[in-house]
Amino acid sequence: MKKILAVTGLIILCLMSFAIYKSRQNVIGKSDAATSIFIDKKNTREITFWTLQMSDFAPYMNSVIKEFEVQNPDIKINWIDVPFSEGEKRTLASVLSDNPPDLINLNPDFSALLAQKGALYEIEEKDTEQFVPSVINSLKYNNKIYSLPWYATSAVTIYNKDLINRANVNVPKTYTKMGQIARQIKSKTNTYVWLPNISENDTMLKILNKYGINSADTINTEKSADVFNFFKKLYVSGLIPKETITQTHREALEKYMSGNIVLFQAGANFLNMIKENAPSIYKQTDVSMQLTGELGQYDFSLMNFIIPQRAKNKEAALKFALFLTNEKNQLELAKLTNIIAVNKKALKNDFYTKYDEKDLMSKARFISAKQLYKIEPVLKSEQNQKEINTLINTAVQEVLLNKAETLTILDRVSKNWKLLNNSSKIRQTKAYQTSSDY
Repeated sequence: MKKILAVTGLIILCLMSFAIYKSRQNVIGKSDAATSIFIDKKNTREITFWTLQMSDFAPYMNSVIKEFEVQNPDIKINWIDVPFSEGEKRTLASVLSDNPPDLINLNPDFSALLAQKGALYEIEEKDTEQFVPSVINSLKYNNKIYSLPWYATSAVTIYNKDLINRANVNVPKTYTKMGQIARQIKSKTNTYVWLPNISENDTMLKILNKYGINSADTINTEKSADVFNFFKKLYVSGLIPKETITQTHREALEKYMSGNIVLFQAGANFLNMIKENAPSIYKQTDVSMQLTGELGQYDFSLMNFIIPQRAKNKEAALKFALFLTNEKNQLELAKLTNIIAVNKKALKNDFYTKYDEKDLMSKARFISAKQLYKIEPVLKSEQNQKEINTLINTAVQEVLLNKAETLTILDRVSKNWKLLNNSSKIRQTKAYQTSSDY
Protein backbone atom coordinates (compact mmCIF):
# COMPACT_ATOMS: atom_id res chain seq x y z
CA MET A 1 0.00 0.00 0.00
CA LYS A 2 2.80 2.36 0.97
CA LYS A 3 4.53 1.52 -2.30
CA ILE A 4 1.35 2.40 -4.27
CA LEU A 5 0.99 5.75 -2.44
CA ALA A 6 4.64 6.57 -3.09
CA VAL A 7 4.30 5.86 -6.81
CA THR A 8 1.06 7.90 -6.99
CA GLY A 9 2.75 10.82 -5.21
CA LEU A 10 5.66 10.70 -7.63
CA ILE A 11 3.31 10.79 -10.62
CA ILE A 12 1.43 13.81 -9.20
CA LEU A 13 4.73 15.58 -8.51
CA CYS A 14 5.88 14.97 -12.09
CA LEU A 15 2.57 16.25 -13.50
CA MET A 16 2.79 19.39 -11.36
CA SER A 17 6.37 19.99 -12.45
CA PHE A 18 5.40 19.57 -16.11
CA ALA A 19 2.47 22.00 -15.68
CA ILE A 20 4.73 24.59 -14.08
CA TYR A 21 7.27 24.11 -16.92
CA LYS A 22 4.59 24.59 -19.63
CA SER A 23 3.22 27.61 -17.84
CA ARG A 24 6.67 29.18 -17.83
CA GLN A 25 7.17 28.31 -21.48
CA ASN A 26 3.86 30.01 -22.37
CA VAL A 27 4.91 33.13 -20.50
CA ILE A 28 8.29 33.13 -22.23
CA GLY A 29 6.59 32.52 -25.60
CA LYS A 30 4.21 35.44 -25.11
CA SER A 31 7.09 37.61 -24.04
CA ASP A 32 9.04 36.67 -27.19
CA ALA A 33 5.96 37.35 -29.37
CA ALA A 34 5.51 40.74 -27.75
CA THR A 35 9.18 41.52 -28.39
CA SER A 36 8.79 40.37 -32.02
CA ILE A 37 5.77 42.63 -32.55
CA PHE A 38 7.69 45.52 -31.04
CA ILE A 39 10.63 44.91 -33.36
CA ASP A 40 8.33 44.67 -36.44
CA LYS A 41 6.69 47.98 -35.61
CA LYS A 42 10.05 49.58 -35.02
CA ASN A 43 11.38 48.36 -38.40
CA THR A 44 8.30 49.32 -40.44
CA ARG A 45 9.05 52.02 -42.98
CA GLU A 46 6.33 54.47 -44.00
CA ILE A 47 6.50 55.76 -47.56
CA THR A 48 4.76 59.05 -48.22
CA PHE A 49 3.47 58.90 -51.79
CA TRP A 50 2.02 61.87 -53.72
CA THR A 51 -0.06 61.61 -56.89
CA LEU A 52 -1.59 64.30 -59.12
CA GLN A 53 -5.38 64.27 -59.28
CA MET A 54 -5.85 60.49 -59.03
CA SER A 55 -8.64 60.55 -56.43
CA ASP A 56 -11.20 59.44 -59.06
CA PHE A 57 -9.30 56.16 -59.20
CA ALA A 58 -9.06 55.67 -55.45
CA PRO A 59 -10.38 52.06 -55.51
CA TYR A 60 -7.60 51.08 -57.92
CA MET A 61 -4.92 52.97 -55.99
CA ASN A 62 -6.02 51.56 -52.62
CA SER A 63 -6.12 48.04 -54.04
CA VAL A 64 -2.56 48.31 -55.40
CA ILE A 65 -1.32 49.80 -52.13
CA LYS A 66 -2.95 47.02 -50.10
CA GLU A 67 -1.46 44.32 -52.31
CA PHE A 68 2.00 45.88 -52.00
CA GLU A 69 1.73 46.12 -48.21
CA VAL A 70 0.70 42.45 -47.97
CA GLN A 71 3.75 41.46 -50.00
CA ASN A 72 5.96 43.86 -48.04
CA PRO A 73 4.75 43.84 -44.40
CA ASP A 74 7.69 46.03 -43.34
CA ILE A 75 6.51 48.90 -45.60
CA LYS A 76 3.42 51.07 -45.15
CA ILE A 77 2.19 53.46 -47.86
CA ASN A 78 0.80 56.86 -46.91
CA TRP A 79 -0.96 57.99 -50.12
CA ILE A 80 -1.76 61.70 -50.58
CA ASP A 81 -3.51 62.99 -53.71
CA VAL A 82 -2.53 66.55 -54.67
CA PRO A 83 -4.59 68.86 -56.94
CA PHE A 84 -2.93 69.15 -60.35
CA SER A 85 -2.66 72.93 -60.11
CA GLU A 86 -0.68 72.69 -56.86
CA GLY A 87 1.64 69.85 -57.82
CA GLU A 88 4.70 71.84 -58.84
CA LYS A 89 4.43 74.41 -56.05
CA ARG A 90 4.05 71.80 -53.32
CA THR A 91 6.76 69.60 -54.75
CA LEU A 92 9.28 72.43 -54.94
CA ALA A 93 8.61 73.37 -51.32
CA SER A 94 8.82 69.76 -50.18
CA VAL A 95 12.08 68.78 -51.90
CA LEU A 96 13.81 71.75 -50.27
CA SER A 97 12.60 70.68 -46.83
CA ASP A 98 14.19 68.11 -44.53
CA ASN A 99 11.24 65.74 -44.79
CA PRO A 100 9.96 65.48 -48.38
CA PRO A 101 7.63 62.73 -49.67
CA ASP A 102 9.46 59.56 -50.67
CA LEU A 103 7.76 59.19 -54.07
CA ILE A 104 6.10 61.94 -56.14
CA ASN A 105 4.07 61.79 -59.38
CA LEU A 106 5.15 64.67 -61.66
CA ASN A 107 5.45 65.69 -65.30
CA PRO A 108 8.87 65.23 -66.97
CA ASP A 109 9.44 68.96 -67.59
CA PHE A 110 9.34 69.85 -63.90
CA SER A 111 11.19 66.66 -63.01
CA ALA A 112 14.02 67.72 -65.35
CA LEU A 113 14.16 71.10 -63.63
CA LEU A 114 14.57 69.41 -60.24
CA ALA A 115 17.23 67.09 -61.68
CA GLN A 116 19.11 70.15 -62.94
CA LYS A 117 19.12 71.48 -59.38
CA GLY A 118 20.48 68.23 -57.98
CA ALA A 119 17.33 67.62 -55.95
CA LEU A 120 16.57 64.09 -57.18
CA TYR A 121 17.82 60.61 -56.36
CA GLU A 122 19.66 58.92 -59.24
CA ILE A 123 18.11 55.64 -60.41
CA GLU A 124 20.33 52.86 -61.75
CA GLU A 125 19.92 51.61 -65.31
CA LYS A 126 19.26 48.05 -64.08
CA ASP A 127 16.09 49.27 -62.33
CA THR A 128 14.55 50.39 -65.64
CA GLU A 129 14.62 47.10 -67.55
CA GLN A 130 10.82 46.64 -67.47
CA PHE A 131 10.21 49.86 -69.44
CA VAL A 132 10.24 50.76 -73.14
CA PRO A 133 13.87 51.91 -73.77
CA SER A 134 12.89 54.97 -75.84
CA VAL A 135 10.71 56.20 -72.97
CA ILE A 136 13.56 55.80 -70.49
CA ASN A 137 15.90 57.67 -72.85
CA SER A 138 13.43 60.54 -72.98
CA LEU A 139 13.73 60.96 -69.19
CA LYS A 140 17.52 61.05 -69.02
CA TYR A 141 19.33 64.18 -67.88
CA ASN A 142 23.09 64.32 -68.55
CA ASN A 143 22.75 60.65 -69.56
CA LYS A 144 21.55 59.77 -66.05
CA ILE A 145 18.11 58.63 -64.87
CA TYR A 146 16.31 60.62 -62.18
CA SER A 147 12.73 59.51 -62.76
CA LEU A 148 10.65 56.48 -63.75
CA PRO A 149 7.73 56.62 -66.22
CA TRP A 150 4.21 55.83 -65.01
CA TYR A 151 2.02 56.16 -68.12
CA ALA A 152 1.96 57.87 -71.51
CA THR A 153 -0.38 59.34 -74.10
CA SER A 154 0.28 59.87 -77.80
CA ALA A 155 -2.00 61.87 -80.08
CA VAL A 156 -3.56 60.32 -83.17
CA THR A 157 -5.05 61.90 -86.27
CA ILE A 158 -8.83 62.00 -85.95
CA TYR A 159 -10.42 62.60 -89.34
CA ASN A 160 -13.76 62.98 -91.11
CA LYS A 161 -14.20 60.07 -93.58
CA ASP A 162 -17.03 61.77 -95.44
CA LEU A 163 -14.99 64.89 -96.21
CA ILE A 164 -11.96 62.81 -97.20
CA ASN A 165 -14.10 60.79 -99.64
CA ARG A 166 -15.82 63.87 -101.06
CA ALA A 167 -12.44 65.49 -101.71
CA ASN A 168 -11.18 62.22 -103.24
CA VAL A 169 -7.92 62.28 -101.28
CA ASN A 170 -6.07 59.90 -98.98
CA VAL A 171 -5.58 60.52 -95.27
CA PRO A 172 -2.18 62.25 -94.99
CA LYS A 173 0.59 60.73 -92.87
CA THR A 174 2.98 63.69 -93.04
CA TYR A 175 2.77 67.48 -92.84
CA THR A 176 3.94 67.64 -96.46
CA LYS A 177 1.09 65.41 -97.64
CA MET A 178 -1.35 67.42 -95.54
CA GLY A 179 -0.24 70.57 -97.36
CA GLN A 180 -0.61 68.88 -100.74
CA ILE A 181 -4.26 67.94 -100.23
CA ALA A 182 -5.29 71.20 -98.53
CA ARG A 183 -6.34 73.00 -101.74
CA GLN A 184 -8.34 70.05 -103.09
CA ILE A 185 -10.19 69.71 -99.79
CA LYS A 186 -11.01 73.41 -99.78
CA SER A 187 -12.25 73.45 -103.39
CA LYS A 188 -14.34 70.25 -103.20
CA THR A 189 -15.77 70.45 -99.65
CA ASN A 190 -15.45 74.16 -98.73
CA THR A 191 -13.76 73.11 -95.46
CA TYR A 192 -10.22 73.38 -94.11
CA VAL A 193 -7.79 70.49 -93.96
CA TRP A 194 -6.72 71.34 -90.38
CA LEU A 195 -6.57 74.02 -87.72
CA PRO A 196 -3.01 73.72 -86.38
CA ASN A 197 -3.03 75.54 -83.04
CA ILE A 198 0.63 76.39 -83.61
CA SER A 199 0.82 79.32 -81.19
CA GLU A 200 -0.42 77.32 -78.19
CA ASN A 201 2.07 76.07 -75.58
CA ASP A 202 4.87 74.06 -77.28
CA THR A 203 2.91 72.94 -80.36
CA MET A 204 5.23 74.61 -82.89
CA LEU A 205 8.34 73.39 -81.07
CA LYS A 206 7.06 69.81 -81.28
CA ILE A 207 6.49 70.22 -85.02
CA LEU A 208 9.98 71.69 -85.46
CA ASN A 209 11.50 68.82 -83.48
CA LYS A 210 10.14 66.42 -86.10
CA TYR A 211 12.55 68.15 -88.50
CA GLY A 212 15.52 68.10 -86.12
CA ILE A 213 15.05 71.73 -85.08
CA ASN A 214 15.13 71.95 -81.28
CA SER A 215 17.70 74.48 -80.07
CA ALA A 216 18.84 78.09 -80.25
CA ASP A 217 21.47 77.01 -82.80
CA THR A 218 19.01 75.30 -85.16
CA ILE A 219 16.02 77.66 -84.93
CA ASN A 220 17.48 80.18 -87.41
CA THR A 221 18.56 77.75 -90.13
CA GLU A 222 17.21 77.46 -93.67
CA LYS A 223 15.49 74.19 -92.72
CA SER A 224 13.69 75.94 -89.87
CA ALA A 225 12.64 78.80 -92.13
CA ASP A 226 11.22 76.27 -94.59
CA VAL A 227 8.95 74.82 -91.88
CA PHE A 228 7.71 78.26 -90.84
CA ASN A 229 7.19 79.26 -94.47
CA PHE A 230 5.27 76.03 -95.13
CA PHE A 231 2.61 77.10 -92.64
CA LYS A 232 2.82 80.71 -93.87
CA LYS A 233 1.96 79.57 -97.41
CA LEU A 234 -1.07 77.61 -96.17
CA TYR A 235 -2.16 80.60 -94.10
CA VAL A 236 -1.87 83.35 -96.71
CA SER A 237 -3.50 81.05 -99.29
CA GLY A 238 -6.54 80.63 -97.05
CA LEU A 239 -6.03 76.86 -96.79
CA ILE A 240 -5.95 76.87 -92.99
CA PRO A 241 -8.23 79.10 -90.88
CA LYS A 242 -7.22 82.65 -89.99
CA GLU A 243 -7.81 81.70 -86.35
CA THR A 244 -4.77 79.41 -86.56
CA ILE A 245 -2.54 82.07 -85.01
CA THR A 246 -4.69 82.52 -81.90
CA GLN A 247 -7.01 79.59 -81.30
CA THR A 248 -6.44 76.63 -79.02
CA HIS A 249 -6.89 72.87 -79.08
CA ARG A 250 -10.36 73.22 -77.61
CA GLU A 251 -11.49 75.56 -80.39
CA ALA A 252 -10.02 73.22 -83.01
CA LEU A 253 -12.13 70.43 -81.50
CA GLU A 254 -15.24 72.59 -81.84
CA LYS A 255 -14.46 73.24 -85.50
CA TYR A 256 -14.03 69.50 -86.08
CA MET A 257 -17.34 68.72 -84.36
CA SER A 258 -19.09 71.30 -86.53
CA GLY A 259 -17.68 69.75 -89.71
CA ASN A 260 -15.48 72.72 -90.65
CA ILE A 261 -12.11 70.94 -90.59
CA VAL A 262 -11.09 67.48 -91.82
CA LEU A 263 -8.23 66.60 -89.45
CA PHE A 264 -7.90 66.97 -85.70
CA GLN A 265 -4.83 65.72 -83.81
CA ALA A 266 -5.54 64.70 -80.22
CA GLY A 267 -5.50 61.91 -77.67
CA ALA A 268 -7.98 59.03 -77.84
CA ASN A 269 -9.97 60.53 -74.95
CA PHE A 270 -11.24 63.25 -77.31
CA LEU A 271 -13.19 60.61 -79.21
CA ASN A 272 -15.62 60.35 -76.30
CA MET A 273 -16.19 64.12 -76.41
CA ILE A 274 -16.97 63.94 -80.12
CA LYS A 275 -19.28 60.98 -79.59
CA GLU A 276 -21.22 62.76 -76.85
CA ASN A 277 -21.36 66.25 -78.36
CA ALA A 278 -21.46 65.58 -82.11
CA PRO A 279 -22.86 62.07 -82.73
CA SER A 280 -23.44 62.67 -86.45
CA ILE A 281 -19.77 63.70 -86.91
CA TYR A 282 -18.65 60.76 -84.80
CA LYS A 283 -20.36 58.38 -87.24
CA GLN A 284 -18.11 59.80 -89.97
CA THR A 285 -14.97 59.71 -87.81
CA ASP A 286 -11.97 57.41 -88.08
CA VAL A 287 -8.41 57.52 -86.73
CA SER A 288 -4.93 57.27 -88.22
CA MET A 289 -1.28 57.74 -87.28
CA GLN A 290 -0.10 61.12 -86.08
CA LEU A 291 1.33 63.50 -88.72
CA THR A 292 5.12 63.29 -88.96
CA GLY A 293 7.92 65.44 -90.28
CA GLU A 294 11.26 64.75 -91.90
CA LEU A 295 12.52 62.42 -89.14
CA GLY A 296 9.36 60.30 -88.95
CA GLN A 297 9.01 60.22 -85.15
CA TYR A 298 5.88 60.84 -83.07
CA ASP A 299 4.98 63.12 -80.19
CA PHE A 300 3.97 61.77 -76.81
CA SER A 301 3.27 62.99 -73.30
CA LEU A 302 4.36 61.29 -70.11
CA MET A 303 3.72 61.22 -66.38
CA ASN A 304 6.51 59.96 -64.18
CA PHE A 305 7.74 59.31 -60.62
CA ILE A 306 10.61 61.03 -58.84
CA ILE A 307 12.35 60.26 -55.54
CA PRO A 308 13.71 63.38 -53.77
CA GLN A 309 17.38 63.30 -52.80
CA ARG A 310 16.38 64.07 -49.19
CA ALA A 311 13.74 61.30 -48.99
CA LYS A 312 14.13 59.01 -45.97
CA ASN A 313 13.09 55.75 -47.69
CA LYS A 314 14.58 55.87 -51.19
CA GLU A 315 15.00 52.13 -51.77
CA ALA A 316 11.51 51.31 -50.48
CA ALA A 317 10.07 54.11 -52.64
CA LEU A 318 11.84 52.70 -55.70
CA LYS A 319 10.47 49.24 -54.92
CA PHE A 320 6.93 50.62 -54.73
CA ALA A 321 7.34 52.62 -57.97
CA LEU A 322 8.44 49.47 -59.81
CA PHE A 323 5.46 47.61 -58.33
CA LEU A 324 3.05 50.32 -59.53
CA THR A 325 4.48 49.99 -63.03
CA ASN A 326 4.63 46.22 -63.34
CA GLU A 327 2.72 44.46 -66.13
CA LYS A 328 -0.37 43.64 -64.06
CA ASN A 329 -0.85 47.07 -62.50
CA GLN A 330 -0.15 48.92 -65.76
CA LEU A 331 -2.81 46.94 -67.62
CA GLU A 332 -5.36 47.44 -64.86
CA LEU A 333 -4.82 51.21 -64.86
CA ALA A 334 -4.92 51.33 -68.67
CA LYS A 335 -8.30 49.59 -68.76
CA LEU A 336 -9.66 52.15 -66.30
CA THR A 337 -8.23 55.27 -67.93
CA ASN A 338 -7.23 54.36 -71.53
CA ILE A 339 -3.66 55.57 -70.97
CA ILE A 340 -0.72 53.93 -72.75
CA ALA A 341 1.37 51.59 -70.61
CA VAL A 342 5.15 52.07 -70.50
CA ASN A 343 5.88 48.52 -69.33
CA LYS A 344 7.27 46.39 -72.19
CA LYS A 345 5.32 43.25 -71.30
CA ALA A 346 2.07 45.16 -70.82
CA LEU A 347 2.37 46.63 -74.32
CA LYS A 348 2.50 43.11 -75.77
CA ASN A 349 -0.91 42.32 -74.30
CA ASP A 350 -3.92 41.95 -76.67
CA PHE A 351 -5.30 45.14 -75.13
CA TYR A 352 -2.69 47.03 -77.17
CA THR A 353 -1.92 44.69 -80.06
CA LYS A 354 -5.47 43.96 -81.29
CA TYR A 355 -8.52 46.09 -82.00
CA ASP A 356 -12.02 45.97 -83.42
CA GLU A 357 -12.49 48.16 -86.52
CA LYS A 358 -15.87 49.22 -85.16
CA ASP A 359 -14.35 50.35 -81.87
CA LEU A 360 -12.52 53.64 -82.45
CA MET A 361 -11.16 53.77 -78.92
CA SER A 362 -9.43 50.41 -79.25
CA LYS A 363 -8.10 51.36 -82.69
CA ALA A 364 -6.73 54.66 -81.35
CA ARG A 365 -5.16 52.81 -78.42
CA PHE A 366 -3.48 50.37 -80.84
CA ILE A 367 -2.08 53.26 -82.90
CA SER A 368 -0.90 55.25 -79.86
CA ALA A 369 0.89 52.23 -78.38
CA LYS A 370 2.62 51.56 -81.71
CA GLN A 371 3.80 55.18 -81.91
CA LEU A 372 5.48 54.89 -78.51
CA TYR A 373 8.26 52.82 -80.09
CA LYS A 374 9.24 55.69 -82.41
CA ILE A 375 9.49 58.85 -80.33
CA GLU A 376 13.17 59.72 -80.70
CA PRO A 377 14.65 62.26 -80.93
CA VAL A 378 12.56 63.54 -78.03
CA LEU A 379 12.04 67.25 -77.51
CA LYS A 380 13.93 67.96 -74.28
CA SER A 381 12.50 70.54 -71.90
CA GLU A 382 14.71 73.46 -70.83
CA GLN A 383 14.66 75.52 -67.65
CA ASN A 384 13.07 78.53 -69.33
CA GLN A 385 10.64 76.45 -71.37
CA LYS A 386 7.65 78.77 -70.98
CA GLU A 387 9.70 81.78 -72.12
CA ILE A 388 11.11 79.79 -75.04
CA ASN A 389 7.59 78.74 -76.03
CA THR A 390 6.58 82.41 -76.01
CA LEU A 391 9.50 83.31 -78.28
CA ILE A 392 8.54 80.62 -80.80
CA ASN A 393 4.81 81.37 -80.68
CA THR A 394 5.39 85.10 -81.20
CA ALA A 395 7.64 84.25 -84.14
CA VAL A 396 4.91 82.05 -85.67
CA GLN A 397 2.42 84.91 -85.53
CA GLU A 398 4.90 87.38 -87.03
CA VAL A 399 5.86 85.00 -89.85
CA LEU A 400 2.25 84.17 -90.76
CA LEU A 401 1.31 87.86 -90.69
CA ASN A 402 4.40 88.69 -92.80
CA LYS A 403 5.78 91.20 -90.29
CA ALA A 404 9.34 90.67 -91.55
CA GLU A 405 11.52 88.22 -93.46
CA THR A 406 11.28 84.78 -91.84
CA LEU A 407 15.03 84.39 -91.23
CA THR A 408 15.22 87.89 -89.73
CA ILE A 409 12.51 86.93 -87.23
CA LEU A 410 14.23 83.61 -86.47
CA ASP A 411 17.63 85.28 -85.98
CA ARG A 412 16.06 87.36 -83.23
CA VAL A 413 14.49 84.25 -81.70
CA SER A 414 17.89 82.50 -81.67
CA LYS A 415 19.57 85.47 -80.01
CA ASN A 416 16.90 85.78 -77.30
CA TRP A 417 16.85 82.02 -76.74
CA LYS A 418 20.61 82.10 -76.05
CA LEU A 419 20.16 85.02 -73.66
CA LEU A 420 17.55 83.00 -71.76
CA ASN A 421 19.93 80.05 -71.56
CA ASN A 422 22.75 82.24 -70.25
CA SER A 423 20.56 83.85 -67.59
CA SER A 424 19.39 80.38 -66.59
CA LYS A 425 22.98 79.21 -66.07
CA ILE A 426 23.74 82.25 -63.93
CA ARG A 427 20.67 81.63 -61.74
CA GLN A 428 21.57 77.96 -61.43
CA THR A 429 25.14 78.80 -60.35
CA LYS A 430 23.81 81.18 -57.68
CA ALA A 431 21.40 78.50 -56.50
CA TYR A 432 24.28 76.07 -56.00
CA GLN A 433 26.32 78.71 -54.17
CA THR A 434 23.50 79.52 -51.74
CA SER A 435 22.75 75.88 -50.89
CA SER A 436 25.51 73.68 -49.52
CA ASP A 437 23.18 70.69 -49.79
CA TYR A 438 23.04 70.66 -53.59
